[in-house]
Amino acid sequence: MKVKKYVAPSMQEAMKKIRAEMGNDAVILNSKMVQTGGFLGLFSKKMIEVIAANDPDVPSKKIDQKKETYQSMIETSELKENKQKLHISSNNDSLLHEIKEMKALLQHFSVTENKDIYPNLLQEMQNKMMKQDIPELVRATIMGSLLEYWYQEKGQLTFEQIKQQQEEILYEMLAGIEFGGISYQKKFINVIGPTGVGKTTTLAKLAAECVIQKKKKVAFITTDTYRIAAIDQLKTYAKILDVPLEVCYSIEDFKNAQRRFSAYDYIFIDTAGRNFLDSRYVKDLMNIIDFEHEMETFLVLSATAKSVDMIAVYEQFSIIPIDKLIFTKLDETSTRGTLLDIMLQTKKGIAYTTHGQNVPDDIETASREKIVNQILR
Repeated sequence: MKVKKYVAPSMQEAMKKIRAEMGNDAVILNSKMVQTGGFLGLFSKKMIEVIAANDPDVPSKKIDQKKETYQSMIETSELKENKQKLHISSNNDSLLHEIKEMKALLQHFSVTENKDIYPNLLQEMQNKMMKQDIPELVRATIMGSLLEYWYQEKGQLTFEQIKQQQEEILYEMLAGIEFGGISYQKKFINVIGPTGVGKTTTLAKLAAECVIQKKKKVAFITTDTYRIAAIDQLKTYAKILDVPLEVCYSIEDFKNAQRRFSAYDYIFIDTAGRNFLDSRYVKDLMNIIDFEHEMETFLVLSATAKSVDMIAVYEQFSIIPIDKLIFTKLDETSTRGTLLDIMLQTKKGIAYTTHGQNVPDDIETASREKIVNQILR
């Protein structure tokens, strides 16, 4: 058994070193952030310390191997400091403790690229999550919990039981995040977002629901003066729904529209689609719309976009109070992992999802159960 400690600037760099020296069958035993260098505690640099092991006599290691493997690992000099934490014994409690150690590790890193690391049913679940583009660190967290559950039940589980446990794990991960549509507690309902995500069509769907189902008196305000087609599109929806529309070019126009529509129940606001990776466009938006007024704001994102781009857009809009998210174009993608990724990173729930251009159809109010079902479908 070969055990060695590696220190690197990032986990990726550490993994490169481990694979180069130990191969792809290496197993990570422990990892932690450490401070290196500096003077009197100043100017130190964060590094990651990883302890890895490999047995050249055994071609592949699975997490459910005999616990003698772990016992031999902790007897090495590199792991003596952790021996008191593990207390390996012959009873089931020690084995569960080992699995919890592995679970904590899996919550941060993939242990190995070996696809046979999990029992067959768990590996099937892992493959399904990969197909849904669920982020690696989120998958690792889920698989760590499933692995612990597997050993607690001594592997006597059906696929349906594992799936149910997986759903419970996701429910717990999304705890505290609010889902659901318009609260109807505020007079102004605003949609913001980058170009091409379908804000105007989504706004029309929301307004149609308010007019047709809620029987409320509704008006439109648009600040999208950059595209004539956008104004014409909203005018068409306004005519169909028989609601007034005001075009605003400045904050003064917006306040005048507020006064004009003071007798209406709800005012739906359409904003310009711009490249909001440029922060100046968000500031331009704030020069037109009075966000200090009673307003419920939804950030509209396309489910077909990359997570990194959506997070960048969200960060640009973070100076504006965002209540919830709306994901469009679910009919144009077969994966749902990005929805989970964005919610976990922003701590914002989903209000609606859309899956087509038909107004007032092709929109669905989101709930935690519906979203989890879509992600794990």
